[in-house]
Amino acid sequence: MARPREFDEEKVLWAAVECFWEHGYEATSTRDLAGRMGLTNASLYNAFGDKKSLYRQALDRYAAISFSDRVRRFEGLPPRAAIEGFFREIIDRSLKDRNRRGCMLVNSALEVAPHDRDLKIAVSDFLHRAEDFFRRRAEEGQADGTIGRSQTAEDIGRHLLGVLLGMRVVARTRPERALLEGMLRPALAILDV
Repeated sequence: MARPREFDEEKVLWAAVECFWEHGYEATSTRDLAGRMGLTNASLYNAFGDKKSLYRQALDRYAAISFSDRVRRFEGLPPRAAIEGFFREIIDRSLKDRNRRGCMLVNSALEVAPHDRDLKIAVSDFLHRAEDFFRRRAEEGQADGTIGRSQTAEDIGRHLLGVLLGMRVVARTRPERALLEGMLRPALAILDV
């Protein structure tokens, strides 16, 4: 019979998220992870598998808390308000990020995804879900007349995905409200009726 775990799995997984988010995949050692998570190396491997497996679980957890939760909160708003609120929250979050960690998913797209097929699929899934969120809001806004039709909903979704990724990257080195809002204003202007 397997022994029950003697730790809070959610708490130690979030510690792994924090460690990977702060240092990135390559610069994070198993020793760093075990120390941050309060586990022995053996317990870490038994509970989460190897470093790559733990990274994937951490990335999924981050996505659930950071992205999926945000989408759920904004999907209930009118389409244009949902898009604008989504980005305003990104700006506020970026400005409060004193360690300038950015977005773990965007960081993964730059660091790990180009070199690892499995992680590329995971990050690509996030990118598709973000694009889909923006596209669906644009379709709804175009249907109810609150978002203009000068661009297709598909192109609006793609454009807003690019703006999101750009803002998250730029905010790591220049977390300035004027800069981030200046990136957002033209993106919102394409929604005008």
